[in-house]
This record gives sequence, C-alpha cells and structure tokens, in this order.
Amino acid sequence: MAVQGTATPTPAANDTGEGLLELFTVLQRSLEQLVATQGRLVATLILLVVLLLSVVIVPAALSRLRSVTSDRAGDWLQVMADYTPTTIRGVFLRIAQFSMVVLVVVSFLIVWGVLDIVQTVGPYLDGSDQSVLATIQTIVLVMLAFVLSDQMQRWIGRFSQAVTGFTEHQEEILLRLGQVTVFVTIGATIFAVWGIDLSGLLVGAGFLGIVVGLAARQTLGSLIAGFVLMFSRPFTIGDWVLIGEQEGIVTDITVFNTRLENFDGEFVIIPNDRVSDRAVTNRSRKGLLRLTVDIGVDYDTDVDRAMDLAREAMTDIEHVVDSPTPDVVPKDFGDSAVVMELRFWIDHPTPPRKWRAISAVVRGVKATFDEEDIAIPFPQRTLSNRVDAADEKSLEGGVEMRPDGDG
Repeated sequence: MAVQGTATPTPAANDTGEGLLELFTVLQRSLEQLVATQGRLVATLILLVVLLLSVVIVPAALSRLRSVTSDRAGDWLQVMADYTPTTIRGVFLRIAQFSMVVLVVVSFLIVWGVLDIVQTVGPYLDGSDQSVLATIQTIVLVMLAFVLSDQMQRWIGRFSQAVTGFTEHQEEILLRLGQVTVFVTIGATIFAVWGIDLSGLLVGAGFLGIVVGLAARQTLGSLIAGFVLMFSRPFTIGDWVLIGEQEGIVTDITVFNTRLENFDGEFVIIPNDRVSDRAVTNRSRKGLLRLTVDIGVDYDTDVDRAMDLAREAMTDIEHVVDSPTPDVVPKDFGDSAVVMELRFWIDHPTPPRKWRAISAVVRGVKATFDEEDIAIPFPQRTLSNRVDAADEKSLEGGVEMRPDGDG
C-alpha cells in the first residue's frame, strides 16, 4: 500500500508562498524604517496602541454599535440577525484578534532586533518546503469543518420547525449523517493537501467492509431497519403501540433497536429488523381510540329504550369525547339476555385513560339502568336429575300394582 506523506509543491502553492514572503518582507522593512526614524520606544508604543485598538476597543465599539442599531432599526434587522451565521462571524473575529496579537508580537521581535522574519520563514515559503503552507491549510480546513457542523445543526433545527411532523430523532439522524459527510469530505481534502494517496487504503477498506458485512448481517439489518423506521415514522417516543405480541409505550428508538415499557413496568428491547417484519398497531397516532363494552338486558326489556338510556349515560361521562358520539348496537342473543355493545371514544389514548373510561362507563350505565328498573340478568342454569328407562318402568309398574294408593 503506497502512502505518500509529503506535500507536493504546486504552482498555486508557490505563488501563495511567494506572496506571503513578499508581505513579510514589506512588514520587516516598514518596521525597520519606523525604528530608524522614531526609535524603538516610540515604535513599541505605537504597536501597543495598535494591539489595544484591534483586540479591545474596536470589537467593543462594533458590539455597541450593533446593539444601538438593532434597537433603532426595528424587527427587520432582528430577522436578519437571526439568519446571520453568528458562529462564522465569531470565528472570523477570533481569528482576526489572534492574528493581530501574533502580528504585534512578531513586530516587537523585529523592532528589538530579536527576529529576522524574512530569513526565518523564507525557506518555508520560497517553494522548497511546503509543510508550513500545508499546515496552515489544514488548520483552516479543520476550523471550517467545525463551523459547518455547527451551522448545519442550526439549519436542521430551522428546517424541523418549518416542517410539520419532523421528529427529534429524525433531526438527530439527519444531523449525524450531515456531520459525517462534512468531516469525511474535509478529511479527504486534508489528505490531498498533504499529498497522501488513499487508493490502497480504500481497496483494503472495501475488503474489510465485505468481511464485516458477512459477519454482522443481523446487526446491519437492524441498522438499515432503524434508518427506515426513523424516516417512515410508524410510531414515535411516547406512543402506545402493539408490535407483534409486545404491547407498551415507546421509550426510545435507536438505529439498532426499539425499546418499550409494558404495563407491568418491564422494559422490552426489540431489534429493529424484528419491528419491520411484524404488524405494528399504533393506538396513539390518531389521537382518538374507540373502546367497546358489552352489556346485556332482560328479554322482556324494551331494547330501543335501553339503547337510548345507555347513550345518554355515556354522553354525561367526562372521560368520553363528544365527537365521535357514543353509540349502542344490539349485538347478540345471549343465553339470558339481549347483548348490546357500547361504543365510545377517548382522546389522548393511554392505558390509564382507557381503564378510567371503561370503569366510568360501566358504573354510569349500571346506575342509569337501576334508576329506570332495567334488569341486567345474570346467567341462569336449570338443574335436573336424569331418570333411566328401567327406573321409569319400575315406577310405572309400582303405580299399577297399587291402584288404590295404599301401596
């Protein structure tokens, strides 16, 4: 695997190095002329004033001016400020301040004859050694990667607020994919700056990927299924779902598994590939859930009147929503009663709300039926002894032998 680690000089790099060398030469000549005409102490005082102005006074004045202008300009300037990449502005400000500090320090060294900047940086900028220039480019690229990552988080946050139904997990997965893309791209660019050939490394990574893929088929299947779940959104955190035979509240969704808390207080972890190949029932998605309760009335009861009373009773219960309206449907002829099905809806469905609503409906309908003297019969069974044919004959014969009844 051939990997080169030395930056190769290019015409553009040579031009940049020559330009920087010329800039340093002008700086050194200007400072030497200032020392010759004004003296070292005056030159030092001038440099201190420049440092104070560039690092302290000018940033403070700009910040004050921006706040005053913002107060006077109105809402439109605030809107522009919201869309201004503050991170980039802050980075550029810190870079400028740091550059001024370095420039003033170097100028001090030149003024007092400690450093000859041209002779020091000349060998690195005349085209023979490109390591300094490559290092500067690497630092700039790394800073750019972090700035883009931070700005991407702000852009995705605005996008999620503008799009309805965009969940926090989708926002997180999109941010992570974007960050990986940015850092991989910047990393490849840095390798190109230093002249490193990655072709052999990519071939090895390809074979390694095949081996890892064969060894971790189930894990990769769960990973892919996790991405599908993130964007298809059959459920979100907090939903009441039924996945196969597991029922509970969704507590977490990762790229590998989905976690539920069932109604016994147990936590159930289901791999995402098992979630994707099973029927998923989401009882929270619509925001409404229909519940049913069976109740029986006596065969002698007026069924229509019983249905009207049951509807009125359910309408008065606070746990039952008004729309859709509660309904009663005759369902079956039972052994001892005409069975009616009570149908009603609850909002924001959760297991506690479900059982509170069912309990309230049972109590309310029972109380109404009691007030109106409508019987709710209980199952009845008639028990009788079985008589054999021989016993029956003997009984009949005994009766014939005693016609007078004296036995």
